[in-house]
Amino acid sequence: MLHLVEHPLIGHKLTLMRCADTSTDSFRRLLQEISQALAYEVTRDLPVDSIPIRTPLAEMNAPTIRGKKL
Repeated sequence: MLHLVEHPLIGHKLTLMRCADTSTDSFRRLLQEISQALAYEVTRDLPVDSIPIRTPLAEMNAPTIRGKKL
């Protein structure tokens, strides 16, 4: 399955990566930033459950990823 991500920030970072004047360090940093953005997008629809937890202020139900943990 192909999911086309058309996001202005990712497009901008890709443009900077493609520029011949971009240093190796900048290229690697931009690649990492794009990878993080894509990981966020890919995991958007992971199924979640609610579990009870205790915080410093109160008890609450908090979301957790269902099934095998990443």
